[in-house]
Amino acid sequence: MTSTVMLDLTGQMLIAGTPVRGTGDEIRGVDPQTGNPIEPAYAYGNRCHVGDACAAAAEAFPAYRSAPIETRARFLEAIAANLESISDALVDRAHAETGLPRPRLTGEVGRTAGQLRLFAAVLREGSWHQARIDPAQPDRAPLPRPDIRQRSVPLGPVAVFGASNFPLAFSVAGGDTASALAAGCPVVVKAHDAHPGTSELVGRAITDAVAASGLPAGTFSLLYGFGPELGIALVTDPRIKAVGFTGSRAGGMALVAAAAARPEPIPVYAEMSAVNPVFLLGGALASRGAELGRAFVGSLTLGSGQFCTNPGLVIAVDGPALDTFVAAAGEAVAASAPTVMLTPGIAAGFRNGVEALEAEAVLVARGAEVDAPAAPCRAALFATDAATFLASEALQGEVFGAAGVIVKCSDAAEMLRLAQSLEGQLTATIQADEPDHGQAGELLDVLELKAGRILFNGWPTGVEVGHAMVHGGPFPSTSDSRTTSVGARAIERFLRPVCYQDTPKPLLPNAIADGNPDGLWRRIDGQLTKD
Repeated sequence: MTSTVMLDLTGQMLIAGTPVRGTGDEIRGVDPQTGNPIEPAYAYGNRCHVGDACAAAAEAFPAYRSAPIETRARFLEAIAANLESISDALVDRAHAETGLPRPRLTGEVGRTAGQLRLFAAVLREGSWHQARIDPAQPDRAPLPRPDIRQRSVPLGPVAVFGASNFPLAFSVAGGDTASALAAGCPVVVKAHDAHPGTSELVGRAITDAVAASGLPAGTFSLLYGFGPELGIALVTDPRIKAVGFTGSRAGGMALVAAAAARPEPIPVYAEMSAVNPVFLLGGALASRGAELGRAFVGSLTLGSGQFCTNPGLVIAVDGPALDTFVAAAGEAVAASAPTVMLTPGIAAGFRNGVEALEAEAVLVARGAEVDAPAAPCRAALFATDAATFLASEALQGEVFGAAGVIVKCSDAAEMLRLAQSLEGQLTATIQADEPDHGQAGELLDVLELKAGRILFNGWPTGVEVGHAMVHGGPFPSTSDSRTTSVGARAIERFLRPVCYQDTPKPLLPNAIADGNPDGLWRRIDGQLTKD
């Protein structure tokens, strides 16, 4: 397939297919390896631009939600194909703006295209309709039962906020956008300042797919702007019906508060902060402590610790086996060279976080001091005891970057109490051998109330995009623990159920019509069937 996506960057927003120059302050991408700005400049939009994008989305919504399912599926596949066709340009620009390695970014292009195609398959499979039919029972006593049917419908236009740490997979065409478009919701994206050029390239790939698919131009818009101003204006526009966000707890909670204060409150699906604890049980420590120490540091430092799921906390019973783990982990940290963080601002935040940890815990090791990039990350590992950890907000909080804390417990009971005290997490990991299964079962009962994903004998970095994945968890890892931002069920965030009672047969939507014209699995009188 030959792409028609324009690769020359213009520094413009895209409002319903039309390039628009902002009127506010100018920003540029910054090369985090050198600190040098990257052209072109992008001028921030204002409330009028927000209004134009939201009005176009609202105008597009009736036609877009009513488009045939196959049209929506092919639209998502067209976006994926467009992204793949400009993969080299995307990787080059994203590397320049974020410092992320090219192989990682090449994989991210594939992941982004893959999740778009996943949602195309979800649309065709049809279970997202949640179709249910309770046929009429006119002879039921003492009262007849009416004909009652249910399906899911899209909420309406959705605002999506691009993430800093995944310039593709959690950004303009990332999981929030893909799942909202799959649900039948037009999307208005606020690009992240860390990668404005990458965002424009992806925005043009989506805009091109909108036009090629014959869909309303307002199906997609891309804005640039200052978060506390343009972002709040976007969330509070009455035409926006839901929000997808990946970022800091402060940023997510500001959006939650703004959305809740609207005359019509709307849901904000914010993925925010997590330390992703790892529990090392005795048998596993005794049999492979050094191996676990090295593997932990590999996961801690992956991507400069800028994944949502880097493990920042290790919990284990103190003793010789844990000493072996700590020694191996310390050696691995000390041998690690400084890496590039996404922006100088994020690097400064990491330094401040490490200083806060150093004030309250014992330093085990720091990464090597060599010539560093403009936005460096020197890995850091600390150790403390359970009592000190529980008394310290700094030790319990997330440090965005490759910084970890090892908590030494006196016994298994203290490990369990510490697990019970934790905030909500995206992930929790248990390293356990077969003799540890009894203790692991007790931990599992606690952790399933604390985390969205529980791993055994693995590491949490790396989130598979599939049907069973959960990337979410109790507050503060997310603002709504009932949902996931990765995987097939992400579409459910942007749908709501509607019940149709005694609706004339010619007016019934296909998903709940007699004869099952779309061949869906449906629940009829509670029984799952294709009849």
